[in-house]
Amino acid sequence: MSLRINDTAPDFSADSTEGRISFHDWIGDSYAILFSHPRDFTPVCTTEFGAVAQLAPAFEKRNTKVLGVSVDSVEDHAKWKSDIEKVAGVPANFAIIDDTSLNVAKAYDMLPAEFYLPTEGRTPAHSATVRTVFIIGPDKKIRLTMTYPMSVGRNFAEILRALDAVRKTDGVPLATPANWVPGQDVIVALALDDASAEEKYGTLEKKLPYLRYAKDPA
Repeated sequence: MSLRINDTAPDFSADSTEGRISFHDWIGDSYAILFSHPRDFTPVCTTEFGAVAQLAPAFEKRNTKVLGVSVDSVEDHAKWKSDIEKVAGVPANFAIIDDTSLNVAKAYDMLPAEFYLPTEGRTPAHSATVRTVFIIGPDKKIRLTMTYPMSVGRNFAEILRALDAVRKTDGVPLATPANWVPGQDVIVALALDDASAEEKYGTLEKKLPYLRYAKDPA
């Protein structure tokens, strides 16, 4: 059964480029982004890991830890990081776990439909949809998922924007409209009537009875 929003993210222990990781303990009281790849030394994945390396300060500012998953060994990951740095222009200073066993890929239901995994000669195509993003909250609940095909590189600016929206609306009666970015107006949830909403968030802009905007409570 597929993981759903608000499911508890499966816990696991795995070797990584930064030592042994116990996932829930590693998250601690931070947000976490788990993003996965079907193999090391593949072109699209190299550009994506490079994008994450460049965004490291932005994730740190948001109290968010980033963990890469790839179905190769820690030794291969360490060699691959050199290529990632050449592409990104900055070091890939985040952990990448060894998922040669595919235990994490299976726990997070990342494998393609009708997948077949040969014991030898496995290629990226065999684990093609191990290209998934999970945003996980400090309570270890899944807040957001995105899954991409082999041919489509992920937009990490959108992942960062989605993280901002998740953090903005987490545990409060707010939502974000289409294409929202930090600083723009937010939507007040219908759980609050007009009087309660204005008391909490100030003057509302009422586009429709059910669509009420408030200033971003930054």
